[in-house]
Amino acid sequence: MREHCGLCGVAGDPEAVALVAEGLHAQQHRGQEAAGLLVSSSEGLKVHKGLGLVSQVLSTMPDGWRTSGIPAAMGHVRYGTFGSGGVINAQPLLVRMAGVQVGIAHNGTITNAAPLREDLERSGAIFTTNSDTEVVLHLMAREMEGTGGHIRHSLELALERLEGAFCLLLLTPSELIAVRDPHGFRPLNLGRIGHSGWAVASETIAFPLCCAEYVREIRAGEILSIPNGGGEPRSGTFDGRETLFGGPCRLSQCIFEHVYFARPGSLVFGDSVYEVRIRMGETLAAEAPSVCDTVIPVPDSGMFAALGYSRKMCVPFDMGFTRNHYVGRTFIDPATARRAAMVTRKLQPIPEAVKGRRICVVEDSIVRGTTSRARIRALREAGAKEVHMRVSCPPHRYGCFFGIDFPEPSSLIANTRTLEQIASLLEVDSLAYLSLEGMLSCVRAHSPCDYCTACFSGLYPVQPPSDGIPRPCGG
Repeated sequence: MREHCGLCGVAGDPEAVALVAEGLHAQQHRGQEAAGLLVSSSEGLKVHKGLGLVSQVLSTMPDGWRTSGIPAAMGHVRYGTFGSGGVINAQPLLVRMAGVQVGIAHNGTITNAAPLREDLERSGAIFTTNSDTEVVLHLMAREMEGTGGHIRHSLELALERLEGAFCLLLLTPSELIAVRDPHGFRPLNLGRIGHSGWAVASETIAFPLCCAEYVREIRAGEILSIPNGGGEPRSGTFDGRETLFGGPCRLSQCIFEHVYFARPGSLVFGDSVYEVRIRMGETLAAEAPSVCDTVIPVPDSGMFAALGYSRKMCVPFDMGFTRNHYVGRTFIDPATARRAAMVTRKLQPIPEAVKGRRICVVEDSIVRGTTSRARIRALREAGAKEVHMRVSCPPHRYGCFFGIDFPEPSSLIANTRTLEQIASLLEVDSLAYLSLEGMLSCVRAHSPCDYCTACFSGLYPVQPPSDGIPRPCGG
């Protein structure tokens, strides 16, 4: 399971490049495949991007960008591809449209990108990437003649044709534009920098490093424009009407942001990720207590749910695994045997913490089950007397079409198995998941019905692609 992508943009501050770079560093967890930076300079819009981590990619950016004086910039960290990898699909994308430069970056998956792309190609469009993000640019270009070359109006018309999950940042020579889809699948936030600067980021964890103060979420269906030179953001349509695009839609915020993806220091959909994960652990303990001597987390994403579980159970919390931060991410090698080896290299049990003890392992989620089984075996080899597992979300039974790179549904361990069968496969003494109702009770800023739970329930708020195949994040 890979992460989404991350967005960060700054307008109205002469240190925009440095601030965006820091914001991307803070969101590196959202994507490690590629990174990119787009700036508004005296010579027009310029882009620098490449494969690798933010520190690797930005270390080779032009020297002139390292000094102050560039008032607007935006960046992107990417984890996956819609079709193929490579630097060609790294973002932001930069094009010239009716004589005007436009840059774009995207987090999410546009579910109707494939038919839109086919229609555009049949009518003569030439694509240079495999990303669904490029579809947005072609749709805008088709609208330019009818709008008299108005970028903002063309964008609004293009957005009306999109379905699925998309947060967008666009940069033109005059403004930074932030867009969040009408269902609000992915998070996007606004922060203030001093008196005239503004920042936009996928997660609020970026704002302290951007010297920004959190203001609010970008609303679902909102188009927000910020002048590159500074000034108040303007929300609404190109002609000044205060409205949201897409019509009335059910809010469908991704609950898995709270379970796994977002950093604990972030506010996501108005809730503290740290507090939600603590509550998930406490609720899990109330629903599925275990007879154990020690509660240990699976670092790092299971840390705070385990802490909540331990507190509620009044059982000691301990670190049963030591993590090697210099091992490559396990998803890079799809071979099952190799993945299991990578898991034990990345997280190794601490014998002194587990030997002779009844251990309750708290995990944020179980997807294929390969990594969990390898960890359980390693704990037993380290001397654990019993190993119980508790999971701080419901079983994943269905694919995601909205920006999470889950494998094919048939590869999900819970897709066709009962709880008893999963426990047997994982070789645990007991297994329990947090209920759907229990998980949703842990968020407070929005109603439980305002969250997408399709990967657990199979109830999709947007029609999945006609082929029914989950795809990685296009942005």
